[in-house]
Amino acid sequence: MNKLPETSLSVRGLTEYIQLLLEDDPQLIQVWVSGEVSSLKVHTVGLFFTLSDSEGKTTLKCVIWNSQKSRLQELPKLGAEILVKGNIRLYPKKGEYQLTVFEVLATGDGLQALRYQQLKTRLAKEGLFDQSIKRSLPSFPQIIAVITATTAAAWGDIQKTLSRRNPGVKVLFSPATVQGKDAPSSIVKAMERVNNDGRAELIILARGGGAVEDLFCFNDERVVRAIAESPIPVITGIGHQRDETLADLVADVNAHTPTAAAEMAVPSYEVLKIEHQQRKQRLIASIQQRLKQDLEQLDGLKNRLKSIPLNAVSIREAKIKTLMLKQKLKALDPHAVLERGFSVVRQIDEEIVRDVEQLNEEQELIIQLAQGSIKVKVTEIITD
Repeated sequence: MNKLPETSLSVRGLTEYIQLLLEDDPQLIQVWVSGEVSSLKVHTVGLFFTLSDSEGKTTLKCVIWNSQKSRLQELPKLGAEILVKGNIRLYPKKGEYQLTVFEVLATGDGLQALRYQQLKTRLAKEGLFDQSIKRSLPSFPQIIAVITATTAAAWGDIQKTLSRRNPGVKVLFSPATVQGKDAPSSIVKAMERVNNDGRAELIILARGGGAVEDLFCFNDERVVRAIAESPIPVITGIGHQRDETLADLVADVNAHTPTAAAEMAVPSYEVLKIEHQQRKQRLIASIQQRLKQDLEQLDGLKNRLKSIPLNAVSIREAKIKTLMLKQKLKALDPHAVLERGFSVVRQIDEEIVRDVEQLNEEQELIIQLAQGSIKVKVTEIITD
């Protein structure tokens, strides 16, 4: 009788060894598999089906247990191309393995959704979507760059909105294709043009809505990284409300429409005027309150004088104090300064000019005199 080799295994031992290899492999604990449903059988305990490759030469047995079926949005259909996620299980009694499925997606949209989720997870781990790195938008941008298609309605909507809210804002247009396979590289180039130009203080990346598949370019990794690496803050206005793109997640601010993005970009000129008038009224009220307090103090001093013996020294001191108070009151009166021949120079937005570094040649200014104001234009700036 031949002696068995020391390394020989029983059928059970070999099967258990293979089971251990399969079920403990980290790649097989959660694996995505695509294929065509070539057979399908409904059983009392679950749904048994077979996935085949495109040539029909390789098959994989799969099962969806009843406890999992109600959680699935999609179920296998005979002849359908699907994408499934599951884990490998080996059954020692028959020496067979099958895939226990807990997620089913139709290929096409399903595959796209998977890729989107995988990219989103990877970029999130890098910190590209963290709120802590979001930049604040400039309060009063003077130059804004817009990236969108030349023929897009979004371009017209943004122009109208910016012009209505703040006519003084300058708009730079960097055209890009925002749909199709060439869109990602086109958007990246448009971003590079704006950043290399360096004049813009803010970028609006926009598109006027569209179907979900039309927005794929805004989930492209090249576009996401271009936004993240832009030295200029970015607002997205991609024109969709249900589907959030990766471009929205990485942008400093995102809006649901191009119009909303333009509204976020600049403050309303009319609102600014109202706020300025309110500040002016508060300042006047504060000065009037201070004058009232000083007058009350002056009346108090007068009453005290009446109770002091009327001698020359006391009267002289009282007159000096009274004169000083009058001078203080007069110094607080802004119109008194103008009456002495001085004037107040303001920019068009009514900000007071205190330094020539605030000015540019050809800039319009308002000069307030004691009686009325005049509008002038800067022809030369002298720094000495």
